[in-house]
Amino acid sequence: MQDENQSHWRERVEAVYRSDSRRVLATLIRLLGDFDLAEEALHDAFIAAVQQWPRDGVPANPRAWLVSAGRFKAIDNLRRRARFDASQRLLAEQLEEAATAFEEGEDVEDDRLRLIFTCCHPALPADAQVPLTLREVCDLKTEEIAHAFLSSPATIAQRIVRAKAKIRDARIPYQVPSLADLPERLDNVLRVIYLVFNEGYSASSGETLVRTDLSAEAIRLARLLLELLPDPEVMGLLALMLLHDSRRTARTTADGELVLLDEQDRTAWDRAQIAEGLVLVAQAFAARRVGVYQLQAAIAAVHAQAPDGARTDWEQIVGLYDVLLRLTPSPVVALNRAVAVAMRDGAEVGLAEVDALLDAGVLQDYHLAHAARADLCRRLGRKAEARAAYQSALALIRQAPERRFIERRLRELDD
Repeated sequence: MQDENQSHWRERVEAVYRSDSRRVLATLIRLLGDFDLAEEALHDAFIAAVQQWPRDGVPANPRAWLVSAGRFKAIDNLRRRARFDASQRLLAEQLEEAATAFEEGEDVEDDRLRLIFTCCHPALPADAQVPLTLREVCDLKTEEIAHAFLSSPATIAQRIVRAKAKIRDARIPYQVPSLADLPERLDNVLRVIYLVFNEGYSASSGETLVRTDLSAEAIRLARLLLELLPDPEVMGLLALMLLHDSRRTARTTADGELVLLDEQDRTAWDRAQIAEGLVLVAQAFAARRVGVYQLQAAIAAVHAQAPDGARTDWEQIVGLYDVLLRLTPSPVVALNRAVAVAMRDGAEVGLAEVDALLDAGVLQDYHLAHAARADLCRRLGRKAEARAAYQSALALIRQAPERRFIERRLRELDD
């Protein structure tokens, strides 16, 4: 019975950790002024919760309780270290002076948007800004971030450590920039939010296709940013994420298997999210300043408005990809355009474009390029080439549902 009770409380604390730990960490970073000290304080606060909540009950405001507990744990730790370092004593005294005023507050300010802008500060190396944000704001593991950036975990870990040291040593301010400075800081922040969404919408590895918590967090952050800066690209990004997320429940079967867009039950799509996304797309384009997120949202809107896959307006989608390619000449965008061309002009035409991209060498490590080639070869009845391309894709996939989907395609070729 005692074991069951302990398990119950541990599950409750873990639930709070999943829902609130990044908010608590963001606030602790603001209060303590140091990433490493805040992370240690967060860890100590949740240990205290495991010990005290079974005895005292869950506090009315768990987030505020955790911030307060973490802060006082940090002060205690600094006092102990002060025996060897006088600067730690001064810092402990400064934190203690501010503690009383904080405890009188009823709620904890949400500091995650502030934390994103700190992590994306222009004083930090460009290749460290996004990994740092994904690690600190979203609690992604170093291995997950490394996979997203096609890098090694050791390299990503070094970038994160150096960036945190830079923030501390250069005293980079922990704040949302002024309205005058926001536009030049916006691109990186939008990129971070979209990377967070993508990791939730299609996890880079693991047993499940989606991580709803990350997608929801990205959408929430985009809403906060839109309140702060009603920029067309912010509208475009929020619209893009809402339109993609509207299909979430239809993208997998009840047992977690992948369902392609053309095969999804469109009655399961979230019509409220689609309606909001379409309004945002219209508002963004009304500003007459076209950006990459608006164009991607417009493509998603065409899919959302099609009653079924067969009646999708591929002509419009190819046209939007043409504009997008001029704005951002990315091989991934070119691949997506090639797939749209195949739907408009036929598999053979699309395959020629996919082959040209693969021959250029830039997409050899991108499993979706090989999967696209395999699908087009399958549609053309070129089974041997389809099999080879599916096997190339399979060698690169780290996500279980996608792996099982490709394995099913391979079995179908043998039938």
